[in-house]
Amino acid sequence: MAEILVEVTRGPIVESRHYGDVAVCNGRGELIAYMGDPEFVTYIRSACKPVQALNRFCSGSAEKWDFTEKEYAIMCSSHYGEPMHQEVILGLLGKIGCKLDDLHTGTPYSIRPAYYEQQLKEHHVLKPYNSDCSGKHCGFLSDCIASGYPKEGYYRPDHPVQKDVLKIVSEVADIPAEEIAIGIDGCSVPVHGMPLRNMAKAYARFSTPENLPEKYRNGAKIFADAMNAEPDMLAGPGGFCTEFLRATHGRFVGKLGAEAVYCIGVRGKDLGIAVKIEDGNMMRPLYPAVMSVLDQLGLLSDEEKDALRQFIELPVINDHGNVVGSVQPVFRLNFTGKDY
Repeated sequence: MAEILVEVTRGPIVESRHYGDVAVCNGRGELIAYMGDPEFVTYIRSACKPVQALNRFCSGSAEKWDFTEKEYAIMCSSHYGEPMHQEVILGLLGKIGCKLDDLHTGTPYSIRPAYYEQQLKEHHVLKPYNSDCSGKHCGFLSDCIASGYPKEGYYRPDHPVQKDVLKIVSEVADIPAEEIAIGIDGCSVPVHGMPLRNMAKAYARFSTPENLPEKYRNGAKIFADAMNAEPDMLAGPGGFCTEFLRATHGRFVGKLGAEAVYCIGVRGKDLGIAVKIEDGNMMRPLYPAVMSVLDQLGLLSDEEKDALRQFIELPVINDHGNVVGSVQPVFRLNFTGKDY
C-alpha cells in the first residue's frame, strides 16, 4: 500500500497529505530501499524517453545523421517549448528531411506555468514544436527513415517502430514485453506500464551501461552525457530536470514522467530510483519526495543540496505573498540491508 510521502501544512496543522511509493534497486533488480509498494504498477510516462531513445542506435539513425548533444538531449526531454527548444526541433526536422506537419504531437501549451501564461497573453500560435514531446517524436521519425519504415502512423502501437521500441523497453527494464501494459500517452504514442522496481532497474542499468546488453551500451552513455551537457534541453531553466543535472555535474540521469513519476540513475554506481505520487500531483509533492530519497541515500553533497534548495521544501504562499505553511517530505525509507 502507498504511504504518506509529503505533507502540506498551513499554520499549526497538516492540511493535506500526498501518498506514494518508492523503489530503489540495483541493476539486478535487488531492492536496496523502498517506501510504500515498490511493485506498484503504473505507467512510466515520459521518464521512459531516454530508454526509448536507444532505438537511435538500433535503427541506424544515429550513425546516419550524427546528431548533436542538443539533439540527443531534446529527444529525451519534456521541454518547455520555448524559442531555444523550437530552434533545435526545427533543426532536427530539417536534418532528417521532415516537416513540422509530420509530427503527430498535437499543439499543446507549455508545461511551464509562466511560459503558458505568456503564450496566452501574447496569443501565440501553437505549433507541434511547442509540444514537450516533440523531440521524442523527431527521434521516432528518424528511426522510421533509417529503418525503411513508413512515417505514416509511426505513433500507433502496431507500427514497426513502436514494436522495436517496446522490445528495447522490455530488455532494459528486464520485463517480458507481454507483461508491459500499453496505454496511449498525451502526445499519442504508446506508453509503458510496469512495476516501479522495473523502472528503477531500467535506470540502474541505463546509467551503468556495462550492465546492459552490449548493443545498448554506447547509446546509453552518449545519451547520458548529452543530457548532462545540455540540461536546458530537458525542461528549461528553473525546471527540476534541468537544475538537478546542472547542479550535480554529470553524476546522475534523471527524468520526469507525467502523473508524478520520477526516475533517476546514479551513473557508475549500479543504482536506480523510481518515485510515484499516487494522486498524480507533479507540481507540489514530487520534487520534495525525490530530494528526500536522494538525501536519505546519501547521494548529494551539501553544495548540491544548497543549489537545489528550492525543490527540497516548498512554501505555501497566500494571495498577499506571505508564507503561511510548507510542503515537506515526512517519510523514512525502509532499507533492506543490501549494500550500494
